[in-house]
Amino acid sequence: MKMHRILAEAASTIAKSVFREFRVLDHELATAFEENPKWGKRDRGFIAETVFEVVRWRRALGFLVDSEETTALCAAQWVRMGYEIPEWWKYNGATGAEILAREADLASQPRAIRESIPDWIDEVGARELGEAWDGEIAALNQRASIFLRVNTLKGSRKDAIAWLASLGVETHEVEGLPDALVLAPGKSLPKALRQDGRIEIQDAGSQWIAPLVDPQPGERVIDACSGAGGKALHLAALMKNEGRVFGMDVDAKKLSELERRAKRAGASCVKSKVITETSAADFGDVADRLLIDAPCSGLGTLKRQPDLKWRLKPAQLERVRGIQRELLDVYPAMLKSGGRLVYATCSILPSENRRQVDRLIAKGGFQLVEDQTVSPQATGFDGFYAAALVKN
Repeated sequence: MKMHRILAEAASTIAKSVFREFRVLDHELATAFEENPKWGKRDRGFIAETVFEVVRWRRALGFLVDSEETTALCAAQWVRMGYEIPEWWKYNGATGAEILAREADLASQPRAIRESIPDWIDEVGARELGEAWDGEIAALNQRASIFLRVNTLKGSRKDAIAWLASLGVETHEVEGLPDALVLAPGKSLPKALRQDGRIEIQDAGSQWIAPLVDPQPGERVIDACSGAGGKALHLAALMKNEGRVFGMDVDAKKLSELERRAKRAGASCVKSKVITETSAADFGDVADRLLIDAPCSGLGTLKRQPDLKWRLKPAQLERVRGIQRELLDVYPAMLKSGGRLVYATCSILPSENRRQVDRLIAKGGFQLVEDQTVSPQATGFDGFYAAALVKN
């Protein structure tokens, strides 16, 4: 297969910005594609695959090519993709034949190199998850499927499947999740369809959370860390748009996006609210249900954002654990007595999950109803945790 120099250089430049400047991979790709509208679907596919896999397999590729230079890592990835390294591609490292020969030796390397993660993350994962860590990190290195949530305010799952099929997009139902669809591997969703309001892109693991909140029509529900509002919109649909969902966040920009999405989805019961220092008191005993979808390490989402493992640092992990404790200390004041609290993260680490919940229970005032861990290894989804508790 022939490789175009301009595309090869673009891919290498994006990967370098992720590694050296800790840029967010998705944003860098989106910017590059916006600035180069002449790149066709195949061009964009080549760049995206190169960059995602170089970032995902950074240490494994480094072993294969005996170099940490981004140009060399790209060369190793192209060999894996079936390309011959062009003569014009200058890098220091193993040749194509040597790279192929070294693949067999990769299996005998330490897990952090094999699975391409920083040593400190490997140590934390092994310490907290024991034998389960091997399977979970291997699953988190698989490419992510694209999952959709059908907006039941605008039609049934059957309607959505037929509508998408009429536009040439094949989807399949996801067992155990009544509103979820999955695209065929390697397929993406055209931008126009994302703006329609009948469907939202939302990982299947994330779609477990709102049903655990179990919101009822007519209730007042607070999504206290709503961000751009994927779960707030899901809550609104489960409530059949009757009652009130307060989508709260410290980031006003994200709440503007939530308002746009709510309008598109026809979720008129959603109201956005910027969180301030007095919010917990202002909304004291207001909520029938409270969702704390807490800031976390995000380690359950490495499939779709492999760049996160190179940005995350031990101090940040410690910081988010502190934020989680603080939220569980302060935000439950917004919940009525007898109300239901759901604490959720997109992490697979017990220190961010059940241990935080146990600490809340130990303080008194809450009883655990149930908790769920969504395992990437067991499900193929992103990793999530959620616990439902009742306020005494």
